[in-house]
Amino acid sequence: MKTLCITLVLTALTGGAVQAHVTITVDGDQRCITSDGVPDHDTGTWRPGATVEPQDHNFCMDATPELTDTITDRVRISGITVTGIPLRPGTAEYYDPTDERGWSRDPSSGWNVEGMGGLIMDAQNAHVDGDGMYHYHGIPSAVTGALDGTLFGYAADGFEIHYVGADVQSSWQLKPGARESGPGGAHDGTYVQDYEFVAGSGTLDECNGAMVDGQYVYFATDTYPFFPRCFKGTVSEDFIGGRGGRPRRDGDDLPAE
Repeated sequence: MKTLCITLVLTALTGGAVQAHVTITVDGDQRCITSDGVPDHDTGTWRPGATVEPQDHNFCMDATPELTDTITDRVRISGITVTGIPLRPGTAEYYDPTDERGWSRDPSSGWNVEGMGGLIMDAQNAHVDGDGMYHYHGIPSAVTGALDGTLFGYAADGFEIHYVGADVQSSWQLKPGARESGPGGAHDGTYVQDYEFVAGSGTLDECNGAMVDGQYVYFATDTYPFFPRCFKGTVSEDFIGGRGGRPRRDGDDLPAE
């Protein structure tokens, strides 16, 4: 695991202030972020009728995270920003030639639509799901541009997420050549399967993290995977459930993107 020679500044927002609709508390070994999920920047437009609806977010994670011997993936929400907005880079859509949109919730093709490559986003690389929950799929410049430091958010396992721009590079790369199945065509980033992890091609590991000054941290990057999509600590159930404080039950459907 590489050690990066960069400086991370922990002050999160301009002037060190936190927005009125966001509360961050630490109680013992738990850090909790509550918010109404409404960002302080312009949003939209997306599909007709799609609007941001206030939420009741309450995400708690480990305040003193430690690396484990396992890697956890398939986590519904990757983390939450210091401004109280969820990070949800993945989607539930798959290539489906029988659907007029070209994709559906049927995973049989094996080609998972990449949010930043195949779905409609606003200027902050975000949109809402079927419940009006606003969430980021890529870097929101309105948030990163207002940071007085590098702390961008917290991951599902409690490790910090920092944004330092081009000072770090993802090690996920587009595959060369054309797709051998499914939609065909070149690997252009429309689907998650267009990418592969190439160790050493960037400065970050497969989970978009690295050791900095003896501490493991994740990074938000301008290129895929944008946010961590796998986790090296113990993931909180709040993020697996996908709504914060309301774990997903067996049989629950995923809200439409």
